Order: sequence, then structure tokens, then C-alpha cells
Amino acid sequence: MLERLQKVIAQAGIASRRDAEELIKAGRVTVNNIVVTELGTKIEPKRDKVAVDGKPLTAEKYVYVLLNKPKGVVTTLEDPRGRKTVADLVANIPERIYPVGRLDYNTEGLLIMTNDGDLTYALTHPSHEIAKTYLAKVEGYPPEEKLDLLRAGIKLEDGITAPAKINIVAVDREKGLTTLEIIIKEGKNRQIRRMCEAIGYPVKNLKRVKIAFLTLEGLRRGQYRQLLPGEVEELKRLGKKKNG
Repeated sequence: MLERLQKVIAQAGIASRRDAEELIKAGRVTVNNIVVTELGTKIEPKRDKVAVDGKPLTAEKYVYVLLNKPKGVVTTLEDPRGRKTVADLVANIPERIYPVGRLDYNTEGLLIMTNDGDLTYALTHPSHEIAKTYLAKVEGYPPEEKLDLLRAGIKLEDGITAPAKINIVAVDREKGLTTLEIIIKEGKNRQIRRMCEAIGYPVKNLKRVKIAFLTLEGLRRGQYRQLLPGEVEELKRLGKKKNG
């Protein structure tokens, strides 16, 4: 199966895909001992011999991590503003792993990180419909008719959301807050916050507590654990099932 050269380099843990493109353009990559500078180049990873700066690529083992992201951490590997990133939280893992999807700066909770591009695709492609569960503390006390708008799908600037499952978990009369359990199967940018703003009940605190069958059980803020082989296989099975 043919793969883009920059993808093969990234999967080997040499660099991100964007940095791999720069390596190729700089003439630092060879395929079968021939310098390649064309970004559209595709190769057969199991047959073609790729080297960067004369050093052959070696297949990197796949790593699968479940992280409890705290607030105040950016879901990127590097931040030009010098803020703490999820990469800092997994710095002792030798392989270069990437976040699957995003949690914004002020959102905490469950985040999968891996260097398995196929699994990342399976978990993030909209057609695969992987359920993600959030607990959102919102201002005020949204009535059921407002929540029904979210259950049906609500129009945002980038389109109508897919139907969401919404449950009222708790009401704090003293603080004037309602905790909602919100389950969605898509991942628009800041979707939960924008959905709640659209019905007039802005989010004060947001936490992702579940992805598919995975939960935060046993993980304190900032902690991570390796996914078990059976968990990885189940995620792959879900991705294939949703893909038809």
C-alpha cells in the first residue's frame, strides 16, 4: 500500500508531518539511496528504503496513552506562547505521540494520545461516530425545551450539530449552576461551549469524562496510563464498525 513519504517519516517518530515536509524540501531524505524533494512522493513502506540525513528509518512501536488533561494545558506538542502542552505531560515517553482530537485550553478531561495514524483517523473522522461524554456546568437552569434544541441539533456558524444526548445531572441553587451530561458523536471546534451559548446558558466548567468505553477511572489530573491491548483492539473494532 502506497503512503505519502512525509507520513512514513512522521510515523517513524523522526518528526511531525509538517517538519517531515521541511526535511524533504531541504533534500535531507533519500528513498532507495536517491534524494527526494517532491512532497507528493508516495512509497511502499515495506519495500522502499528511506533514510533521513543518511540514517535509515526504523519502524517505531505504536504507543497508546490515556491522559487526564488539566485546565491550562494546550492540546498541541509545541506552543509559541510558551504555555504548558500535553507533550510536557508525557515527556518521559520516548516515542513522539500526538493528541487525538482536541480539548481547548480551559477544558479538562480525557484525551487519547498515540502515534498510530490509522487509529487517530478512526477516532476522529465524523463518519465513525465515536461517542464522547462531557460534564458541563452551565450558568442558570436551562429548561427542557431549551435542551431539546440541543437534542435535535442546533445551528452554529459552521453548520447544524448532530443530535446530542442531554441529561441534567445536578442543580446547584447556591451557585446558580446546572451540571449537564452531554454526549456527542462529532468534534466541531469548541462545540459544547458554543452549543450551550446558543441556547443562552454559557459553560462555566467543562470536562470530558468518557470516549467510547474509556473513562477517567484511576487517573488524577495530569496523569496518564498506557491503554491495554484489549482496549486498543476494541477502539480499532469500533472504528471499523462505524466505517461500514
